[in-house]
Amino acid sequence: MKKLPKLPVGLRVKVILISSFLLLLPWLGYKYILEMEKLLRQGQEQTLIGTTRAVATALNERPNLFSDQASFLQSVQKGRDLYAYELQSPITLDGQLNDWTDYDDKMVRYGRDYVQFGRRPYDNNSISFRHIVGKYDGYLYAAFEVSDLSPVMRRKDSLRVDRNDHLIIAMTSPDGEFSRYVVSAYEDGWINAWQITDDISNPSTLIQQKQIQGFWKSTENGYNIELRLPLSTLGNKLGFAFYDINNNQNREIDTIIGTSNTTRLSRLGTVLVPSPEIEKILKGMGHTSSRIWVIDRHQRVLAQTGDIQDSNGVWSSSVKYADNDVSWWSAIEKKLLHPFYYRYLITEPTEFSDFKQDEALVKGVHVSQALQGRGYSQWRRSEDGKVMILSAAYPIWLDNNVMGAVVAEESTIGIQTLRNQALEKLFNAILAIIAIGTITLFLFASKISSRIRRLRDEAEQAIDSQGRIRQPISPTTDTDEIGDLSRSLAGMVNRLGQYNHYLENLSSRLSHELRTPVAVVRSSLENLSMQDQDEDSQRYIDRAQDGVKRLSTILSSMTEATRIEQSLQGAEKERFPLNELVSGCMQGYQMAFPEQAFKVHSGSKDIFINGAPDYLAQLLDKLIANAEDFSDNQNPIEVILTQNGPQANLSVSNYGPLLPENMSDQLLNSMVSVRSQNKQSKPHLGLGLFIARLITEFHEGEIRLKNRADQKGVEVIITLPIASEDN
Repeated sequence: MKKLPKLPVGLRVKVILISSFLLLLPWLGYKYILEMEKLLRQGQEQTLIGTTRAVATALNERPNLFSDQASFLQSVQKGRDLYAYELQSPITLDGQLNDWTDYDDKMVRYGRDYVQFGRRPYDNNSISFRHIVGKYDGYLYAAFEVSDLSPVMRRKDSLRVDRNDHLIIAMTSPDGEFSRYVVSAYEDGWINAWQITDDISNPSTLIQQKQIQGFWKSTENGYNIELRLPLSTLGNKLGFAFYDINNNQNREIDTIIGTSNTTRLSRLGTVLVPSPEIEKILKGMGHTSSRIWVIDRHQRVLAQTGDIQDSNGVWSSSVKYADNDVSWWSAIEKKLLHPFYYRYLITEPTEFSDFKQDEALVKGVHVSQALQGRGYSQWRRSEDGKVMILSAAYPIWLDNNVMGAVVAEESTIGIQTLRNQALEKLFNAILAIIAIGTITLFLFASKISSRIRRLRDEAEQAIDSQGRIRQPISPTTDTDEIGDLSRSLAGMVNRLGQYNHYLENLSSRLSHELRTPVAVVRSSLENLSMQDQDEDSQRYIDRAQDGVKRLSTILSSMTEATRIEQSLQGAEKERFPLNELVSGCMQGYQMAFPEQAFKVHSGSKDIFINGAPDYLAQLLDKLIANAEDFSDNQNPIEVILTQNGPQANLSVSNYGPLLPENMSDQLLNSMVSVRSQNKQSKPHLGLGLFIARLITEFHEGEIRLKNRADQKGVEVIITLPIASEDN
C-alpha cells in the first residue's frame, strides 16, 4: 500500500495555533467583564435616578417644608441672605475662631459693597469684617472677624450702649415678630445681648437677653465676636450690622456696615437653616447606600443624609452577602493568588477623597437640569481620581413650580468589587490555561531547540576556523522548516566542500601546469633573441619576454602563499625582542626604497614575544611593500611599535588614498586587491595582506585595516600577545 505524503506543517503554524488558543479565552473573558461593568453602571444609574424620584415624590406638594426657609424668594443675594452650615461639633465661645477653621473658605467678606452709612468716603482703613453662621444641636452660632484700626470700647461708668463700637442683631421670631438686639462690651470677655424696645439711646428701655450669648476678644487688626442663640427663637429673617465709632471724644457714628439693613423688617435679609423636618423624612426612608441632599431653588442644602464613603450602591449588598467558600481551593486563592492579583493585576477599592460641595451653593450640570424640571445624571471622577462617582438629581414640584431638587451620589466601589471578583475567577482560569499551555509549549520548544542545537553542532563541526570543510552534515527526513534547513545546509556544505577542494588545488595545479609552457616560451624567446632581428621583431620579442616575466612572478606569488600556509603548520616559536626585529628590517627597507622616507618608533625598552622571527619579517615585508605601493612619496611611512598591557601593537601607516567603504575586512582575503591602474606596473593578486593575516593568526594576533584619524591615508595595526618571562 502506497504511503500518503506528510503534510508540511511549519513551525510558525504550530506556534500560532497554540498561542492563539492561550490568548483567545483571556481576551474574550476580559471583554465580557468590561461589558458586564458597563451594564452594572447603567443599572446603577437607573437605580439612583429612581431613588431621587422616590424622595422627590415624598417631598412634592408640601409647602410647609419650604415656607419657613426663604425658598420662595425669586433670588438670593450672597452676603445678605445667610446660610447656616451644619456644624460637626459645638463651638467654644472664646473669640479665638479656632473652631471655624474647617469653614474658613466659606466665610463671606463684607466691605465697601455692604456699607449702609458713612460719614466720610470709604477707604482701605475703614471697618470691614468676615462672617459665617452655623447650626448645631438646636443653636445658631455666628462668627465675626472684624478689621478696625481704632476700636472704641464702652465706658465702664456709662450706661449708654450706642456711644461705642457695637453690633446690632435684627431677626424675626418663628411667628414673624420683628425684634432688634445690641451687643456692646466694656472689655474683652463674655457678653450678652440687650433687646432694643424703644430708643437705643435710652438705657432704661433695654432688656438683657441671656439667651443670646457670646464672647468679645480684641485682636491686632480689630476684634472677634462669637455668638450663640437658640434656633427656637429664630424665624426666617436675620441680619447683623456693625456701628463703627473712631473718635473717643465726640463718639459719633462714622460707618454702618452689615449683612443687611437692620432698622426695618422689609429690608432685612433672610437666613436658611437646614430643615429638621426634611432630615427626618430622609432618615425615615432608610436610604443608606446613597448620599442624598435636598436643595432649594437657590441651590442651598435644606437637608442631607449619608456619607459618600459608604455610598456603594445596591451592588454592595450583593458583595456583602455573597457565599463564603471554605474549600481548600478557596484557601489557596486567599493566601497565594489573591495577594498576587491585588498587587500586580487588580486595583483594590480603597478609601478615596472627594471635594466637599459648598452647602450654600451646590453646583453641577445635574443640579441645573433638575432645577429646570428635568431629571438628570452624570458621571465624574473623585477628587483623587480613584473611583467614579455617579450623581443624579430630580426636581421637587409645588403648584407646577420647581421648589428644589433631590440630589443623590454613589461611588463605584460596589461595582469595582464585583468586577474584581469576576477578574479573580478569570485569572484563575487563565492561570490554569497558561500552566497547561506552558508545559505543552515547553515540551514543543524543547524538541525544536534540541533539533536546532544538533543542526548547529553539525554546522560548526563541518567547517574549521580557516573555512575548510571537515565533515558533511547529515540531512533529516522531517517535513517542517528545520528539516528543510537541514537538507539545504547538507547540500550547501557538500557543494562548498567540492568548491573548496577545487580552490585549494587550483594554485598548485596552475603552478604545475603553467611552469612547463612558461619555460618553453622563455627558452624559445631566448633562442629567438640570439638571432639577428629587425627593430620591429625585437620589440615584439621584448614584450613577450616581459609577459613571461609577469607570468613567472604570478606563479611565484601563488607558490609562496601555498608554501607559507603549509610551512606555518610545522613552524616553531621562540622568545625574542620584537623591537630589534623591526629596527633591523627598517634599515633594509630604507636601502630597498631610497626614494621613500620612513619614520620609525620602536621604543627604548625591549618588547618580547613568542613567535617565528622569519615569518614576522615576511609579515613586515608585506606591510611595507603594500604601504610603499600606495604612498604618495611626499610623506614618510610611519612604523610605530608600542606595548599596551599584555599586547604589542605594531602600526604601519602611509599617506595616500583611503580605503573604500566596507572593504577593510575583504582586503585580508586571497585574490582581493583595490590597486588603481597607475599602480599596476607589476602583477598583484592581493596575496600580500592575505599572507600577513596568515602569519598574524599563527602568532595568535589580530590584524586590522582602517583609515587614519586625519583621513589622509591608511593604517594597518598588528596586535600580538606579549611573551611572559617563563616562556
